[in-house]
Amino acid sequence: MFSRLREDLASVRERDPAARSMWEVLTCYPGVHALALHRLAHLAWKHEFYWVGRFVSHLGRFLTGIEIHPGATIGRRVFIDHGMGVVIGETAELGDDCTIYQGVTLGGTSLYRGEKRHPTLGKGVVIGAGAKILGGFTVGDGARVGSNAVVVKPVPAGATAVGNPARIIDPERADEINQAREKKAEQMGFSAYGISKQMDDPLAKALHGLLDHAVETDRRIQVLLERLAKTGVQVDDAMETTDAFDAQKLSRMVD
Repeated sequence: MFSRLREDLASVRERDPAARSMWEVLTCYPGVHALALHRLAHLAWKHEFYWVGRFVSHLGRFLTGIEIHPGATIGRRVFIDHGMGVVIGETAELGDDCTIYQGVTLGGTSLYRGEKRHPTLGKGVVIGAGAKILGGFTVGDGARVGSNAVVVKPVPAGATAVGNPARIIDPERADEINQAREKKAEQMGFSAYGISKQMDDPLAKALHGLLDHAVETDRRIQVLLERLAKTGVQVDDAMETTDAFDAQKLSRMVD
């Protein structure tokens, strides 16, 4: 038990730049306290001392604001940062080296006992603040769930899930596509929904890309018409009937 505690303290020092000393982590981090109490509650639960397990769990919730069912299985070096409002259900399983931020719910969608109602997190999973993962599916090793995402289906290993309902970002092409789109958007000064390059909702990015493409298409048509006019081709009617694409106006409409 003490070896697990030492691992917990070391993992917090590694992952939290605000941690200044082991003593500070031991005495001032509710995530560490919640996990220590959970180990006692889980031990009682496994030996069928169910009331004792629930009481220790309730005590941990009262002291830390983190609610972990004594039946939940939690791996080594799990870091619950800040922790207020975290809820982890009975059949939830957390792999080693997971990181969970405040307001996260690992909840169930079934009312039947004995079923796998809560999610399983692989190793090294990161769950952003306020995210809800609901159901008895698996979030693969190294996956990331964005803040306030609502995940109701499996997340592949290494992938990123964002949005409500959560959508999966392709881990192989996301960086390349996003960089190209952001460069074009910055050139044109257009920002659909007021979304900056730090935002990563794939649906918003898809819309952003379509609108950027429309801006570029309009620009090319304008250039073609101007060149045709220079060569003597009558394009007055086309110029008059062609509406310029007002990116700023559209941005205000969809904001």
